Amino acid sequence: MKKTIVVLVALALVLSSAFAQASAENQTAKQGSVYWLNFKPEADATFQEIAAAYTAETGVPVKVVTAASGEYSTTLTAEMDKSTPPTLFVIGNDGAVRTWGEYAYDLTGTKVANELTTAAYNHYDENGKLCSIGYCYESFGIIVNKELLAKASYAVEDIKDFASLKAIVEDIHARAAELGFDAFTSSGMDGSSSWRFSGHLANVALYYEARDDGWTDGPQPAKITGKYLGNFKNLWDLYINNSAYAPNSLATGGYDAKNEFGTKKAVFYQNGSWEYESLVKDYGLDPENLTMIPFYCGVEGEEMAGLNCGTENCWAVNAKASQEDIEATLDFMYWMVTSKTGTELLVRTLGAIPYKQAPVSDNVFLKAASEYDKKGNYVMAWAFNYTPAVDDWRAGVVSAMNQYDNAPSAETWKLVETAFVQGWATQYANEH
Repeated sequence: MKKTIVVLVALALVLSSAFAQASAENQTAKQGSVYWLNFKPEADATFQEIAAAYTAETGVPVKVVTAASGEYSTTLTAEMDKSTPPTLFVIGNDGAVRTWGEYAYDLTGTKVANELTTAAYNHYDENGKLCSIGYCYESFGIIVNKELLAKASYAVEDIKDFASLKAIVEDIHARAAELGFDAFTSSGMDGSSSWRFSGHLANVALYYEARDDGWTDGPQPAKITGKYLGNFKNLWDLYINNSAYAPNSLATGGYDAKNEFGTKKAVFYQNGSWEYESLVKDYGLDPENLTMIPFYCGVEGEEMAGLNCGTENCWAVNAKASQEDIEATLDFMYWMVTSKTGTELLVRTLGAIPYKQAPVSDNVFLKAASEYDKKGNYVMAWAFNYTPAVDDWRAGVVSAMNQYDNAPSAETWKLVETAFVQGWATQYANEH
């Protein structure tokens, strides 16, 4: 009898353990998982840290895969065809809405969307579905090392427009051997760097045309005129003719502009607020010696210009994922923008996020943007977000710019103009 009781007790324990294990496994299956395809290579380490912290706190698996710089679209296309596609990805412009809108879960009324402080960075499809929401606010322009500028006997206050910028830049370049540093960092045109120019610098030409023609808050234009391409050329010529690197070497790239700036080899570096943490943390640059100035390019009234401000970093949730994974992803997003851990890590790397519970950033580049705004300077909105078939259009622009850099002339510059204007019309027609 005692032996029977012992056997029954042992069996009960085994069944209880098996039931508990099955319940735990079932619970894990029900809670789903997250696969985040990251758009920002420079934020990979932080996003991995965020994922690990969330999994440690909740037990929910979060995988972060980071696409290489300039390769997001092709990576997303490849990943979406897999059996376990991303549950969290980026839809950052109108073209992406047309391409990926059917994959976008409607974020209207979700807890994470309700935490937004602004709807300015949201993207909707033609039926009003909220396809994506901004997760950071960024500024870009020309980053300046004020310490090096002072060693060249200048101050930021001396730079008020293109004419004054050009005079200072050309003087520093002429004295580079004597000073021990040059004016601009390299302007490499390989995939890791060309987006700074075919995308961000292109905003010079696109923003002012958009401002004149009223499409900054309207529909994507089918055609552009290229009216301000001369101003784009002003800055590009300044970049490539006043650095330590020959223009005809830029096509092959292989340069590291951030390292050049971080190691104090140049005064000026075109990039954005997302580089702040790395410049301070990785290179030890003093924040007091850093600032950012606008894209002065010779446009009338540009003394009242501010920085280029906006974002193309907008989260979308895969509507074709399982309901459990959708819910897990929405919960993860909400945690990121409301928890102390999530918000602090995001702000540390991204600078500023448009959410109610986010701490204030100490990013000096974002502070510079705010200072320009307080002075009444106009913000250069991100008109390049209107670009049709953005990767294809930019590839055409890069190809033309490389031909110009290899043999600068009026004829080769016409290739750049054609890539801008006719390229835009062609890609728009293809998309529509």
